[in-house]
Amino acid sequence: MRLKIPMPLSFILGQQKKLQKKILKAIPSLPLVAPARPARPRKPRAVRARLQEVTGFGTNPGHLRMLEYVPPKAGKGAPLVVVLHGCLQSADDFDKGSGWSALARDGGFVLLYPEQRKSNNPNLCFNWFRPSAVARDRGELMSVRQMIDNACARHHVDKKRIYVQGLSAGGAMASALLATYPELFAAGQIVAGLPFGAARDAMSALSVMNSGVNRSAREWGDLVRAVTPEVKKKPVISIWHGTADRVVSVANARATLAQWLDVYGLDEADGKAVTIKGQEAWVWHDAAGKPLIEFCLIDGLGHGLPIMSKRSATAKAGMPYMLEGAISAPTHMNRTILAGR
Repeated sequence: MRLKIPMPLSFILGQQKKLQKKILKAIPSLPLVAPARPARPRKPRAVRARLQEVTGFGTNPGHLRMLEYVPPKAGKGAPLVVVLHGCLQSADDFDKGSGWSALARDGGFVLLYPEQRKSNNPNLCFNWFRPSAVARDRGELMSVRQMIDNACARHHVDKKRIYVQGLSAGGAMASALLATYPELFAAGQIVAGLPFGAARDAMSALSVMNSGVNRSAREWGDLVRAVTPEVKKKPVISIWHGTADRVVSVANARATLAQWLDVYGLDEADGKAVTIKGQEAWVWHDAAGKPLIEFCLIDGLGHGLPIMSKRSATAKAGMPYMLEGAISAPTHMNRTILAGR
């Protein structure tokens, strides 16, 4: 039988200290700090939309929205560009696809975007085919006129340098603005649009879009003279259309050309062939050599706004009715704006 001899206390304490040292060596040293509080998630910053809405710009009989972009470089005496979107488009979508705000930022001009509401038209088309919507000082046309006056007053715009571009239904509305208020504009670009007075209701509008209307140049010109008997100031009219457009017949581009040739008293045979980015176009000049009408039929282009390829930083391909290629309608018009004509 073995007897258990109790170990001295000093021996036990010594063994415990050795064990503690081994443990401390095995554990990496950590700073003695209080545990950090869990970080609160930061609220995402509100991103300011590039286009800003303006309210209270007038009586707004057409019940449209007014949006604008005013870049830092747009000082007193800056040009104003009015941009009219097509059906199934918003102002913001059109701006992103066309690259207009980037051009305005670099060029220092003010952008104005009238925008349609679904309560006016479920497809967001401007109602260019309703006489009440495009009559002088009435309807949607008057709303756009009030927007222009408001923008000119607030941003001290050079009233001699106001321009308008419209696509499709917006192009038809641009035709109406140029016909009714020609004194307002230095130039206007009608892209895949229609001549002024081409239709009088929704049914006739569909027919005109599909196949055009058979009228003489004099009859087309009379429609403009009925609202503006004397065109004292002649804005440059730039007509762009795709030969493969299956939504708005190219016959409407030819009718628009006939309309303005008659209004300006020009002969079709006097047009001069030019080249825009490899694309043939035609230009008519006044007696002093100033361009008055441009006519560009783009081979193989469908229905939409021609923009430059993806390599361009000013436009975003892939948006509805933005057609990528070697030629850009906004870029071409931008050259006109910067040239100041």
